[in-house]
Amino acid sequence: MRILVIDAHGGGVGKLLVSALRKALPQAELLAVGTNTTATEAMHKAGATAAATGENAVVVGCRKAELIVGPMGIVIADSLNGEITPRMALAVAQSDARKILIPFHHCDTLVVGIADYNMARLVQEAVECAKAACRPGETPGLDT
Repeated sequence: MRILVIDAHGGGVGKLLVSALRKALPQAELLAVGTNTTATEAMHKAGATAAATGENAVVVGCRKAELIVGPMGIVIADSLNGEITPRMALAVAQSDARKILIPFHHCDTLVVGIADYNMARLVQEAVECAKAACRPGETPGLDT
């Protein structure tokens, strides 16, 4: 499974995601893409298979990924303090990959009906969805 983890700012969320995904899915190919070098480096040090930085890396990564994981802001143009360009958001949204988006309530976008859990809990739920996505025939996050 080729998993793309996208993050911005200092890469704190991406770092937690990469570390947890590496433990839960050791066979997965984890590509980390940061909107800046600080985010990229944090995710690479956490165990990403490969890492890249910037808008074009997001676009190319979205074409190759089977699963995309990151904060909800990666599908909203100009979010994460302007680090997500319209081209990045479009690439994520139009990707054929499954997406696991973590809803943080600090990007001027609120999702109702979602509990405001702490980051560790949200990352763990994202990892559980990723594990389910790696099993054929399962739909992560949906009760069957």
